[in-house]
Amino acid sequence: MARRRLPVVAAVVALLVVSPAGAGGSPLAKRLARALTVPHVSQARTGALAFDLQTGETLFTEHDGLPLVPASNEKLAIAYAALVTLGENFQIETDVLGRGVQDGTTWRGSLLLVGHGDPTLSAAGLLALARQVRALGIRHVTGGVFGDESYFDARRTGSGWKSWFYVNECPPLSALTVDRGRYHGRTSRDPALAGALLFRNALRQVGVSVGGAGLGTGRDSDSVLASVQSPPLSQIVAWMGRVSDNFTAEMLLKQIGAESGQPGTAAGGAAIVRSTLVDAGVPIAGVRLVDGSGLSSLDRLTTRALAGILRAAWADPDVRPYFTAALPIAGISGTLHDRMRTPPARGNVQAKTGTTSLASALSGYVRKRYVFSVLQNGSPVSSYWARKAQDRFATLLAAQ
Repeated sequence: MARRRLPVVAAVVALLVVSPAGAGGSPLAKRLARALTVPHVSQARTGALAFDLQTGETLFTEHDGLPLVPASNEKLAIAYAALVTLGENFQIETDVLGRGVQDGTTWRGSLLLVGHGDPTLSAAGLLALARQVRALGIRHVTGGVFGDESYFDARRTGSGWKSWFYVNECPPLSALTVDRGRYHGRTSRDPALAGALLFRNALRQVGVSVGGAGLGTGRDSDSVLASVQSPPLSQIVAWMGRVSDNFTAEMLLKQIGAESGQPGTAAGGAAIVRSTLVDAGVPIAGVRLVDGSGLSSLDRLTTRALAGILRAAWADPDVRPYFTAALPIAGISGTLHDRMRTPPARGNVQAKTGTTSLASALSGYVRKRYVFSVLQNGSPVSSYWARKAQDRFATLLAAQ
């Protein structure tokens, strides 16, 4: 069941809206400013913010209210909203529905494989479903297998994506996707049909004969014959954050949207994410959420908003352990395994990376005391120099 939490940190996060006078004049602030000054990265298109979780003191700000393309830092908003609205134990179900009647060992009718947006659904899951069907005593299905992807809309990509991102950066989106859309060694452009074909193969593998495969939509009168569950949301979010998985982020955004009772859409999910941030007191002036992954050139976040998300997650004891577990650790894991590999940053910086041709970003925690966010845009932005600046910025905080 979906759940919403009380905005327990609204008053605290609201402090981020106004930076204290003189925050840019301290010795640390001057060093942080120098850290961000690198070739081929525009200071006018750079936003940064750092503050102390213990004292609430803002240590540094630079264009922290400037709306910028966030790249994969967009996933911080998705992770937070998913944990708040769905809950860390939320699981996504995939069902097999029967349309017809069982006559001895024969199912006189057809089967529907109904997806509800599980990004982790695999061939092993289909085999488990097939075995459940066989356990009912069914050995023959007179009709076929039909894939139902109606829980989400039929849009395969996100708005504002480069055409190259389709398949290369994210497989086609669908509420019914098996093995991330892989079928016979290639990514299928029709994942629900591929899922139906794979389920037909699984049924035959366990000794259930069945006809053809196609697409269909379940009805209330259909019988539930089998079900499998995804891992809990906490594990899905952790995977998404550590490796910066675009597909999972897009699927979770539509999942959030589907909780409204309508077919899941990116726009519907984004509206709920936005309201969740507002409830938590996160400053959203200039924020525009279009997709879940941050691949869209239409997305906009501010370092003020990102710092607010990080602060809200930290302040909520129900969210904090799962949110922080999704962040790569400098020099050790995920997309930060090869960055900041020496002390004092190694092991002490937990942060979400982000990289596209338009944006480079790093936002997270340092030594469980400091929150920071750095967003840099360009046309294109130099990812080498941007990362150099981000790593120097985070390392300075780790040295405090």
